[in-house]
Amino acid sequence: MGNRVRIVHIINSFEFGGAEAMLCNLLLRTDFDRFDPSVVALIDDMTVAGPIKNAGIPIVTMGMKPGLPDPRCLVRLGLYLRRIRPAVVQTWMDHSNLMGGLAARLATRARVVWGIHHSNHLPGLTKRSTLMTVGACARLSHRVPSRIVYCSEHASKLYTQRGFDADRLTVIPNGFDTRAFRPDPAARADLRRELGQGADALLIGLVARFDPFKDHGTFLKAAAIVKEKFPAARFVLCGGKVDQTNAALTAQIESLGLQGNCHLLGPRKDVARIHAALDVCVSSSVSEAFPLVVGEAMSSGVPCAVTDVGDSALIVGPTGRVVPPSDPAALATATAELIAMGPEARSQLGREARRRVCDLFDLGAVTRRYEALYTQLASDQREPVSAGHSVTNMERGVVPLS
Repeated sequence: MGNRVRIVHIINSFEFGGAEAMLCNLLLRTDFDRFDPSVVALIDDMTVAGPIKNAGIPIVTMGMKPGLPDPRCLVRLGLYLRRIRPAVVQTWMDHSNLMGGLAARLATRARVVWGIHHSNHLPGLTKRSTLMTVGACARLSHRVPSRIVYCSEHASKLYTQRGFDADRLTVIPNGFDTRAFRPDPAARADLRRELGQGADALLIGLVARFDPFKDHGTFLKAAAIVKEKFPAARFVLCGGKVDQTNAALTAQIESLGLQGNCHLLGPRKDVARIHAALDVCVSSSVSEAFPLVVGEAMSSGVPCAVTDVGDSALIVGPTGRVVPPSDPAALATATAELIAMGPEARSQLGREARRRVCDLFDLGAVTRRYEALYTQLASDQREPVSAGHSVTNMERGVVPLS
């Protein structure tokens, strides 16, 4: 146990999201005989961190506020890493890449791995602070990380075009827990009872937080078109801010005449149960890198209708339907085609979808790829960190970890 590779994972926070879920899944499957992991969250949001805590994996927070990176957080983080002395620092997402990468290079001799879990930064939707952070990372990508791990081929192309170092590029797709996300007839029956629907009710789902990138508007417009052809269809929406308190969402539902057909479930901890209960899963996003919800639904035996963003088309392959983003008519047609197939044909397509996930995106195989990368980097020889003295000079203003 004394020769374990010490790894510190740094992430923005543990709110609901794909990168957060992937980190949790990776940590819970870590080979603890070979690796000694711990986690740093820059922001004190621990919403989905419960499983990590229950597994006994250490977590500390840096007390940073959402928005622009805080130099004081950089100092605290540097001092923490200097005390822990990891062999590898893995960062997740843009802000963590900047803050964690700089802190690790200033304070340690650790190999730094950046994680990219986004792709398109669309004008008008992406925060200016994020664009500034990505720009800074592009310039630093040639010096700070030893490797840049992208969760999708699409993301690797877009970030390389933004100036990220192509020579440090590695693509490791997100993985899916095919044991947790699986076909479950009992879940189908349970959710229909919860919603007050009959055992054969047709459920079309969108599992996504309320966010411009997820484009709930296109989903709802498509749902209104689908309803004209299939009046009995019910549309199940769950995720952060997807509930009756969201005035903008409920107003659009009412304007489209969908109030009798929509179920707003808010954030749920039983997402695997929700997926397994659906007849069709829809992703209406205008930007994705490697959407977890699509693979989770497929692993649950549910065919998907998705927009052609990120690696969505690669994940779905021939087991679903792919349409352009921001096109309600096309999304409605794709969804209606899956409905019109009937239960038996949909079940067969769902079995093919699950088989595709098991063959290409199994979480165990993805975890082994990360572990192989960490092992390789930890065995490499490090040159002395010339900037190490900078942290000492910064120590005077440090606020201790809480």
